[in-house]
Amino acid sequence: MNLQIATQLPTAVEAWTGHDTQLLLVAALGIALIVVLIAKFKLHPFLALVLGSAFVGLASGVELAKVISNFEDGVGGVLKEVGLLIALGAMLGKLLADSGGANRVVDTLLAKASGNKLVWSMTLVAVIIGLPMFFEIGLVLLLPVIVLVTQRSRMPLMRIAIPALAGLSVLHGLVPPHPGPLIAISAVKAELGTTLALGLLVAIPTVIICGPLFSRLAARWVPVGAPAVAGGIDTEHGADTEGVKRQPSFLVTLLTIVFPVVLMLLKAVVDIIWPDATTAPGIRGFFDFVGQPLVAMTLAVLLATVTFGYAVGFTGNKITSKIGASLGPIAAILLIVGAGGGFKQTLIGAGVGDAVKKWAEGTNMSVLVLGFIVAVALRLATGSATVATVTAAGIVAPLAGSLTPTHAALLALAIGAGSLFLSHVNDAGFWLVKELFGLTVGQTFKTWSVMETLISVVGFGFVMLLSLVI
Repeated sequence: MNLQIATQLPTAVEAWTGHDTQLLLVAALGIALIVVLIAKFKLHPFLALVLGSAFVGLASGVELAKVISNFEDGVGGVLKEVGLLIALGAMLGKLLADSGGANRVVDTLLAKASGNKLVWSMTLVAVIIGLPMFFEIGLVLLLPVIVLVTQRSRMPLMRIAIPALAGLSVLHGLVPPHPGPLIAISAVKAELGTTLALGLLVAIPTVIICGPLFSRLAARWVPVGAPAVAGGIDTEHGADTEGVKRQPSFLVTLLTIVFPVVLMLLKAVVDIIWPDATTAPGIRGFFDFVGQPLVAMTLAVLLATVTFGYAVGFTGNKITSKIGASLGPIAAILLIVGAGGGFKQTLIGAGVGDAVKKWAEGTNMSVLVLGFIVAVALRLATGSATVATVTAAGIVAPLAGSLTPTHAALLALAIGAGSLFLSHVNDAGFWLVKELFGLTVGQTFKTWSVMETLISVVGFGFVMLLSLVI
């Protein structure tokens, strides 16, 4: 397939207008306003995001009532997907830390590896956790391990955190059964098995370059240690292990941590074995239910109350108090992440995503490059990898009919790579990483945002290399 053939799009395309240019300018000013309010005037990120959303909504000409409803819809959309998972992850993390389970994992990791080997071990753990698991869940699950390994190994935080973040992010954006890749696969009519195989082929070198290797630079740019409080866990004063009569074994700890991973992975396997919902409806229905992130994480917390609670000697009252104590410190995180979702929806409601789509439909370029660039533009404009994937896949879907199965899979991966580009203040993930690791906005840009951009560019580079040889 000659990928240099220009795409043939309908001539009756709505022209790019001055209003579209104005929308993009307003979006850029809104983003700049948020950064200045936080970095210069030290305003709380939640309030800065509220003010930035109000500015974008009003300056773009959206009705006053719509300005409010767009923001509220965005907050609700993020919190119903991510907020509950963050809360459940904090509960699990608190029990993991206070039972001594996290120390058990860290002791085992440090005994088996040190220095550079420890960095690679964290990368491998993140890849395994990230294979079936949403990025946000994987992050809150690994958070206690990341910060404790950082403390105990006396290594810079970014040497441990970046490899873990890269492993989770790459798998989330490029490899089925994650939602983004599945959406792209469905839209461009690619084969799941082919996309999975090629996705792993692209993901492995991308993780290596953007994780362990990039972490060396990130640690120099942002030379910070473990945060004092991470996701509700007091890392400065250590875990509250009062009442622990016996620590959980490494095997029990590991099985509890990977329990939700296994449930989600089983759901993915069942979906592949029985793609038709009418086939084996009982089995399919059961695993579809328990493999849902919210259900899997709830079951994991219930399991943890036994393995990290009653089994180590905690009473019921003690377990309840620890779960309650885990929620207070993440209240601000939930508000900030929710407000990030509100800002994203404000941009979408103002028509920024439509403006980017209109531009793309008037462009002539290689279908792989088009898919990547459109996803990048939508990611920058809206902050949502899902919106970027859905919209970009919808735009290029009519052009995918003539592609071979292999190149259709590569197109899905190109869109996935573009959807990860430059996470910034309109992405809830940006605020999640910032708050969990106790970073400033500038430090988050230097580490997380640069890493995401690197993942996007490197991943797309490998997609293009594969397009030349297969």
